Amino acid sequence: MSEPELIPLSPRRKTRQILVGGVPVGGGAPITVQGMTKTDSRDVEATVRQIYDYAAAGCEIVRVSVPTQKAGEVFGEICARSPIPVVADIHFDHRLALMAADGGAACLRINPGNIGGQDRVKAVVAKAGEKGIPIRIGVNAGSLEKELLEKFGHATPEAMVASALHHLELLEKEGFTHTKISLKASDVVRTVQAYRLLASQVDCPLHLGITEAGTPWGGTIRSAAGMGILLAEGIGDTIRVSLTGPGTEECRVGHELLRSLNLRQGGFRLVSCPGCGRLQVDQHRLAREIEEGLREIGDSGLTYAVMGCAVNGPGEAKDADLGVAGGNGEGLIYRKGQLLRKVKEEEILTAFLEEARRLKAERETAV
Repeated sequence: MSEPELIPLSPRRKTRQILVGGVPVGGGAPITVQGMTKTDSRDVEATVRQIYDYAAAGCEIVRVSVPTQKAGEVFGEICARSPIPVVADIHFDHRLALMAADGGAACLRINPGNIGGQDRVKAVVAKAGEKGIPIRIGVNAGSLEKELLEKFGHATPEAMVASALHHLELLEKEGFTHTKISLKASDVVRTVQAYRLLASQVDCPLHLGITEAGTPWGGTIRSAAGMGILLAEGIGDTIRVSLTGPGTEECRVGHELLRSLNLRQGGFRLVSCPGCGRLQVDQHRLAREIEEGLREIGDSGLTYAVMGCAVNGPGEAKDADLGVAGGNGEGLIYRKGQLLRKVKEEEILTAFLEEARRLKAERETAV
């Protein structure tokens, strides 16, 4: 069957809304999935190519680092060629922020307290206002201000929130409120505590993430645990999964996280059994190859099942829009509960993907 009506675990926190390019963030808008390029941002071709890969994997907003004058000079071309809004990631040098805004940035990621005096903050705010772009305050537990570390002893949730509020105040002194905030640490508990504390004090949209979460194995678990808690509580308006690995995988994990909490539609859902001593087919290989094939087929909004034996397999496969139950050298393919085909084991992959393409095409024609 198709996915049920989406009902989040908790009502979304009410926030003001900003626009990143044409993408709304906050104010009840769908939670967006972000990514950050991992190329040398002076290399336009490599960076644009990676952005297209991210977009194909579901990325809706992309961040590009602008660390040098040369990166600033080519940033405009990256923005012009990007299929999705580009956020300029700036540290310390307000001139790079001005350059990026003129180059077409859809948002500036900058900490106002780290770029010099209030005159520089005023210059950045004036430019952002002129261009109609928001500013993201990005607080990281690993780079808090020295005075806050001295006051709180270490990078506590309270210290992180104090940093965010300080940066926010610098912007609001200039009358700027088109702002979103992130509070990232590399551990789940501190991150969750910081976001909860900040969410009770401001109405800015919040960008969620566990920074430096780790490799795809551990990082996915930590990201899902931390962001999953917050999202289930209605906190969070846009997310970025940070993994030491391909950015496309970050985007896929982000979408799957949102779908798992009934916060996103689309994509597809794959149900597959973990395997046991009753297996009579190569279940692990089959599930992996079917998932890869379904990714190529693309967004369908359907539920698929890949089951490995005759105990739970037929029942689970029948409950899916399209499912297969493996048996003794063969597979039974079901469509919406009805037996469709019986094929040899070596034909299961090809036959299943054929039926998946046919079912998706029929749905698209019927719309």
